[in-house]
Amino acid sequence: QVQLIESGGGLVQPGGSLRLSCVASGRSSRSYVMGWFRQAPGKEREFVAVISWNGGRLYYADSVKGRFTISRDNAKNTLYLQMNSLKPEDTAVYYCAADPVWTTKEEQYAYWGQGTQVTVSS
Repeated sequence: QVQLIESGGGLVQPGGSLRLSCVASGRSSRSYVMGWFRQAPGKEREFVAVISWNGGRLYYADSVKGRFTISRDNAKNTLYLQMNSLKPEDTAVYYCAADPVWTTKEEQYAYWGQGTQVTVSS
């Protein structure tokens, strides 16, 4: 079992920045692929970014490429999402997820956090 707890969400103005964190605990969590997803009101949950267990492989959704950066610190069992140049359409609940296998597909992730709200508004 892997437990995931997100933090760092909040209210930010358009053009601003936020950094989300996700602390992982549990057996072998450092060896897992980890991803970020988000769900806006009235919409399905969508992929944002994914990182391999050692940080050597990254992949982003086109909508966030160049603005968001995913990273991890395995010594701290923590996943990050640095979000810059935020737009109102980035407003969503952001979730971290973990799985032993590299994937961008929501249905293939075995473990999920509870989510953290990000609101981009003036």
